[in-house]
Amino acid sequence: MKRPVKRGKVKNPVKILFLGGVGEIGKNMTAIECGNDIIIIDAGLTFPDEELPGIDLVIPDISYLVQNKQKVRGLLITHGHEDHVGGIAYLLKEINCPVYGTKLTLALSDNKLREQRINRAQLLCVKPGDKVKLGCFNVEFINVNHSIAGAVALSIDTPQGRIFHSGDFKIDLTPVAGKPIDLTRIAEIGQEGVKLLLCESTNVERPGYTMSETVVGTTLDHLFSEHANRRIIVATFASNVHRLQQIVDLAAKYRRKVALSGRSMLNVVDAATKIGELTIPEGVLIDVEKIKNFFDREIVIVSTGSQGEPMSALTRMASGDFNKVTVGPNDTIIISASPIPGNEKMIYKVINNLYRKGANVVYESLEKIHVSGHACQEELKILHSLLKPQFFIPVHGEYRHLKRHAQLAMELGMSENNILIADIGNCVELTRDNMQFGESISSGSRLVDGGSLEDKENSIVMKDRKHLSEDGIFVITACVSERSGDLLSDPIVVNRGFVMPENADYAAEIRKIVVSCASQTDILGDVDNTEFAAAIKKAVKNFIYKKTKQNPVVMANIVRI
Repeated sequence: MKRPVKRGKVKNPVKILFLGGVGEIGKNMTAIECGNDIIIIDAGLTFPDEELPGIDLVIPDISYLVQNKQKVRGLLITHGHEDHVGGIAYLLKEINCPVYGTKLTLALSDNKLREQRINRAQLLCVKPGDKVKLGCFNVEFINVNHSIAGAVALSIDTPQGRIFHSGDFKIDLTPVAGKPIDLTRIAEIGQEGVKLLLCESTNVERPGYTMSETVVGTTLDHLFSEHANRRIIVATFASNVHRLQQIVDLAAKYRRKVALSGRSMLNVVDAATKIGELTIPEGVLIDVEKIKNFFDREIVIVSTGSQGEPMSALTRMASGDFNKVTVGPNDTIIISASPIPGNEKMIYKVINNLYRKGANVVYESLEKIHVSGHACQEELKILHSLLKPQFFIPVHGEYRHLKRHAQLAMELGMSENNILIADIGNCVELTRDNMQFGESISSGSRLVDGGSLEDKENSIVMKDRKHLSEDGIFVITACVSERSGDLLSDPIVVNRGFVMPENADYAAEIRKIVVSCASQTDILGDVDNTEFAAAIKKAVKNFIYKKTKQNPVVMANIVRI
């Protein structure tokens, strides 16, 4: 879309600050600022790719919010998925603000906070239709359908007009539980006037409508009936409580016990049952360690690992590393999920391993055992048509999704000049009659390693890790005499992660290089060993590059005795 010409400063604009979730899938976070007030929408995370070795989680850079934490009036969570709530603990460690969400959203948020030992959070439960005033903002929570219970959209009245944030949504007129999306209220909001629409873009490339969750229930019922004499293992997203409810109901119908496998599955089921979002008949749920006391036809195991995550329950079953469940020829494995882009290789590896163990595997390309929680093109058109916004910014998607969603809005009659495509760090200034880019803010990603917050992606630490992962390391230890400066023994050469050419052994030649460096260095005068160590590193690097065209990390350790 055209980038509007930046005009002069306007008085008291509403600023929309994009901290995550645009130009990417995951770590959703948007802030809205006006005067002395800021509200935050979502606090998500994403998982690292191969470019971030050793990193557990990736969250948005919130340095701008920390610098302005006295302005923050609240955090609004649209639903309980990791990409919207997974970073909440890291936000609340630095900014003490109230958190608003529905029952299940707050229950899952509370789990995250307790894991990080945060006990002071103010969690305020809301339900669709509720309204809260946060500084100069008035927020209404709107019921929507998604692949998790308790999802909401947000209607936000600001001094410069109304902003509607769709959250993650689909239009499901026959939901498994709860009410259909509140199209009536959305239409009323459209009649009242919407200045700006922020709408998710995940499925914008898919024509038509997203199927109802009830379709999955019908397929699962068929599979339970067809495989009546086999043990059934269902892998799905732990957060999809409605799907879990369908599995539990079918287990009760076919007189099977349900065993749960995977920490996140246990946590979500516990949270959902406590607040009444999941109902399990008495006597149906058993501990996974007791499945050996029942016939295969009497058991359903509900497991994590639908994305082939390396340490998940299903992956460990497939590799034979899970001592509680041994997969065999009498098992039917139902993978009730679609591979998230980037996870295909992992999940297909799991499927192949399950087949090798003789199991029957059912997955999306074979049966309708998964439906998306995101709106396809026709549903997006309905939302646009009901709200009739003056301005539009697509969110929640990679750049191709945002671009296609902008095109869809233009197909519905919106002017290209009223659409912006934002990047992380962009600030959009909204007034009564204009929308334009303002001054960008500090942004990017923060990396979480073992529970501690690390530097940004371009930090020296990450550059070193990438270097080590790609080229390996040589560590050379030389012992020298404190009195004479002579080498006292042959240098020790150790390498890790370096791919050596066949039949090559560079250790002997590297030792000769160290001896040569020692003879050319005033070791006695080099009190802190810097000159000798630098000479070794330079000479060894040059030698290895000449031999292999590789550039490993070289460390020289000088020990004086």
